[in-house]
Amino acid sequence: MAPMKSPLRPGDPRSLGGYELLARLGEGGMGAVFLGRRDDGLRVAVKVIKPEYAHEEEFRGRFRSEVRRASEVPPFCTAAVLDADPEHRTPYLVVEFVDGPSLDEVIQRDGPMSAGQLHSLAVGVATALTAIHGAGVIHRDLKPRNVLLAMGAPKVIDFGIARALEVTSQHTRPDEMVGTVAYMAPERFDGIDREITPAADVFAWGAVIAYAGTGRTPFRADSPGATAARILTQPPDLTGLSEPLAGLVALTLAKDPQERPTAHELLNLLLEQHTGSRSHTRGDTLDPQLRQAAEAAQQSGRYVSGGHHRGAEVPRKPRRRARTIIAVTAVAAALMAVAGLYSRGLPQPEPLPPSQAEQLVLPVQPAMPVPGAVRGPWVVDALNRPGQWKSFTDVNDGRCSFGTSGLVMTTPEVGIECPGTTETFAGDQAIHLDVTVTRAKSCATVAFRAAGDAAYWLDLCSSRVRLRHQGAVQTTTLGEKATDLFAVGKVHAVALTVLGSRANVAIDGSALLNVELTDPSLLAGKVTFGVTPEKDGLDPAAAVVARAEIRPISSTAAPSATATTKVTFFDVRHDYGTSTVKVHAFSPKSKSLVVEPVLFLSGEQYCKTFAVKPSSDAPCDREWVTEDSRMTVTLPTSAAPKLTGTFDDPERCGGDPVTVGTCKIGADQLAERLKGGGLAQITTAGGVVTGVAEVYTP
Repeated sequence: MAPMKSPLRPGDPRSLGGYELLARLGEGGMGAVFLGRRDDGLRVAVKVIKPEYAHEEEFRGRFRSEVRRASEVPPFCTAAVLDADPEHRTPYLVVEFVDGPSLDEVIQRDGPMSAGQLHSLAVGVATALTAIHGAGVIHRDLKPRNVLLAMGAPKVIDFGIARALEVTSQHTRPDEMVGTVAYMAPERFDGIDREITPAADVFAWGAVIAYAGTGRTPFRADSPGATAARILTQPPDLTGLSEPLAGLVALTLAKDPQERPTAHELLNLLLEQHTGSRSHTRGDTLDPQLRQAAEAAQQSGRYVSGGHHRGAEVPRKPRRRARTIIAVTAVAAALMAVAGLYSRGLPQPEPLPPSQAEQLVLPVQPAMPVPGAVRGPWVVDALNRPGQWKSFTDVNDGRCSFGTSGLVMTTPEVGIECPGTTETFAGDQAIHLDVTVTRAKSCATVAFRAAGDAAYWLDLCSSRVRLRHQGAVQTTTLGEKATDLFAVGKVHAVALTVLGSRANVAIDGSALLNVELTDPSLLAGKVTFGVTPEKDGLDPAAAVVARAEIRPISSTAAPSATATTKVTFFDVRHDYGTSTVKVHAFSPKSKSLVVEPVLFLSGEQYCKTFAVKPSSDAPCDREWVTEDSRMTVTLPTSAAPKLTGTFDDPERCGGDPVTVGTCKIGADQLAERLKGGGLAQITTAGGVVTGVAEVYTP
């Protein structure tokens, strides 16, 4: 899986500093990242500061500091700095192009890592931090998206918000904060009197490894404010991590930065753990390239790679608890506003102690153009046309096809699974769909938390309902009930709710099964639909599934086991008028559009709407702000929707500052331009999409 690329936009440079720019790789707070090519053919990543920031000396100062220190970081599990021009009209930095997916993408796609993969990841990221800290740099935003999984060894990227130790105070104001809340150390929230050291990166290492090993962050809560409070006051949830790595992760997540190991100490401990385990394995399982990088990093570095060493005689400042909580309030409020994904009816997080609850007051958020609150992947598909699920025929002539009633699944003798969403669902979740068994002795199947060779299965058969666990060696029935509910031709609303280690099944509002999930390693995975004969290989089987919704839920406000009414099914009969969306797929032939609703406002509107006070971190001065909802919805389109684009002439085909396409464009051409997450404005009427206009943000 290669890094996500998107075509260059009109107005993007085609070359810079002798590098040919080929595609967009992403965009962050300071600028855009492009895939470039050097004269000798080497592919590189070119990071360019946004034009609106380039004239500000403060940003140029940050960029100079970044270039100076980043160039001194040895390329041990980091993306090497190859070139830079801080004095260019639009300053840029050229780094090694890492051809691999991010850790976040891999976990979302495949679920938690195996023990061997996880240990290699832990060594690789600790190696990178040892190299970074040894050069006098603090990363400040270590998170799964900034860890790329290249061949041989992981690579830590994005030093755009890293600060050289000796210049941090020059370029970071007291009210500034850079980072992602789930991976922030407790001391990061004290904006009044803080001393941020490399120990904050070590804390982030622990949170990243916990996420990779369990599929969830160790202080997960229902909102950024509640997450921040848990980071400050609660122990981490490391359920699912095995020893000895779990103990080391717990050590790095200590509240007091002085109690955490330095990156150098952390790397030593990891390598000692690995060496000590060799007698139980077949030799050294670390990739030779990774081991070489780790051992080289152990010998490198001019700076102490952490704050104070444990055991050193260092006077400790008293904790300013009230100040810390107040700072959390401000930060959490800003992060909640940035999320932009919460609406009325959001389940509330666990209650905080009164002293904290009084201060953690967050602003009321207006609703997104999606109902409810999206905190993780949320998939909605009527299954009556190709969208997030596709047509499919297997080698045994089993078929998945679409009809007006939904996804039609047939097989002559053995089970078939229909390929669908690639999202990985972790933690508590609800799966809702309508199911019809259309042939006797058939079972409609729902696989959940499917990862590798293992999965849980719900079998909805004409004579019984069963929950089972499929392991690498054997399949075990966890619960079963004889019933004739799924007699041929009857449509039933099915609700499968996973809460902690228990799974509940309800049919048409009546509870049927409540079982314990027995595999502690299956914490996350994919969801698939299929059909199988009740007795494999004996009879043809057929079933239909429709109106599927897979969503995260809060265990603190979970629905009852009998609830079958969906919290929201994105019903296009309600016309949302014109909405801005990210397009994941546009199929003119099947008349379907897979979209993700987004929040799209000017910076001024954004800060006014969410009561965000202007600061260097707030987006109030930006021309526009876009935030994803993580809710993907398959919508039908009319036979001939109005399609418009900007082509390569936005001045003629749109207006400023956001160009909405007005020039007629062909369906295939627009589908190609929007492929991979392009923005569009869609218009709905009578339950279908009647217009799609490309959105270009110069």
